[in-house]
Amino acid sequence: MTATIAALLADQDASAPAIGAPGRDWLDYGGLRRLSAEVATDLRRFGIGAGDRVAIVLPNGPEMAAAFVTIAQAATTAPLNPAYQLAEYQFYLEDLGAKALVVPAGQDGAAVAAATALGLPVLRLHSESDQPAGWFSLSGTDAERPAPTAQPGPESVALILHTSGTTSRPKIVPLLQSNLVASAHNIGTALNLTAADRCLNVMPLFHIHGLIAALTSSLAAGASVWCAPGFDALKFFGWMKEAQPTWYTAVPTMHQAILSRAARNRDVIEAHPLRFLRSSSASLPAQVMRELASTFNAPVIEAYGMTEATHQMASNPLPPRAQKPGSVGVAAGPLLRIAHEVENRLIDGTGEVVISGPNVTPGYESNPDANAKNFFEVDGRRWFRTGDQGALDAEGYLSLTGRLKEIINRGGEKISPLEVDGIILDHPAVQQVVAFAIPHAKLGEEVAAAVVLREGQSATERDIRDFCASRMADFKVPRRVIILDEIPKGATGKLQRIGLAEKLGLGADA
Repeated sequence: MTATIAALLADQDASAPAIGAPGRDWLDYGGLRRLSAEVATDLRRFGIGAGDRVAIVLPNGPEMAAAFVTIAQAATTAPLNPAYQLAEYQFYLEDLGAKALVVPAGQDGAAVAAATALGLPVLRLHSESDQPAGWFSLSGTDAERPAPTAQPGPESVALILHTSGTTSRPKIVPLLQSNLVASAHNIGTALNLTAADRCLNVMPLFHIHGLIAALTSSLAAGASVWCAPGFDALKFFGWMKEAQPTWYTAVPTMHQAILSRAARNRDVIEAHPLRFLRSSSASLPAQVMRELASTFNAPVIEAYGMTEATHQMASNPLPPRAQKPGSVGVAAGPLLRIAHEVENRLIDGTGEVVISGPNVTPGYESNPDANAKNFFEVDGRRWFRTGDQGALDAEGYLSLTGRLKEIINRGGEKISPLEVDGIILDHPAVQQVVAFAIPHAKLGEEVAAAVVLREGQSATERDIRDFCASRMADFKVPRRVIILDEIPKGATGKLQRIGLAEKLGLGADA
């Protein structure tokens, strides 16, 4: 089989549902193939060829899903966060070398202003509520000379994303058609997806998790994906009732918000049983995994992914194999090993997690220094350094200690923030926690923790510190516990440790 996105759709049952949404008829695979052909024709008419990059700024929902899938069969997609401001759009559009921008018809916000300033064509996406979910048309200005009709091949770039850039300039990650196909099949294999499955997608579709784990893996299996307009815990169970999914995938903070409303929606859970739940993009606390499994009476599959791997690297297996709380599972696609954190060699024990396989990006674009730092070869195989610290147990299950750059260095003592999280979450009053480093004049860094309490529960900073002191070595006990109504999150709902001290105004010796 040719490793392109077009090939994923070619053999699927034309009448089978593919993309759904609230209150809309399903777009079937036959319709999705027809839409793909129309989009390709329009793009060539607008002067956009197979190697050109099309930025997409659309709200979450079926049109965004369909736009990604169809444009990626004719050009390179570059989904961007609709919440960006003008300066951010100007940076990303210029940095990725966009040839055009796709926005909803009638929109003239910051993205359009940035594209206009850069002289980029703006393509308008038109959709009608009486059409099947995801169906759209594009309008734009015809080019003086249409682009060649050649279609992307397996080694063509299908998707461009930027790294988060939390502490430095974000890096450009090009992902090939073959990368996307490999990862979609890896996820489908790990989850045993079939045409009978339906994913309820609440993940943003400008992020690798939603694009690949929810959307592309479903289409590769001939399954269906029901696209919510974003994440909303208040609406989740209503969507679940309408969509009748067999699974959903989310980040831990979303799962926790869903759990907070599960008790009053037990009838929906019982009427629409899930085959499994999936969690990725951040470590799922063991306590949350157990509560999810009990609440939904279904296995919770924690997976481990990142943009450079086209998402999935490891996954807890489905029953009858064990899901190990606190572990991100076994290798699920690429080869997975542990490397020395400085030297380019593989080791046993704890070290940096490295991967190698057909789902791994060929390298950062125009960034030889980052490629030299993050890739190395051993015995003819190319390995990518993930930046995560971890270890494999005797059964091949991977446990993460944390991001190497997030490990707290307290006067030479290395402290895993994930370990601190796990201890604090055992406190009966704690709903959510994120441990992080704060600056210290003498030690370099100290341990702090931001905490959200359960509704109706109370605890003081001293209560939580005393609780920690009874369960961990003194040097690991947080010197500051900040109790908040909500912990700041990133655009995809992930809790962010790096930069949290600054956001909370905690300086040296705080």
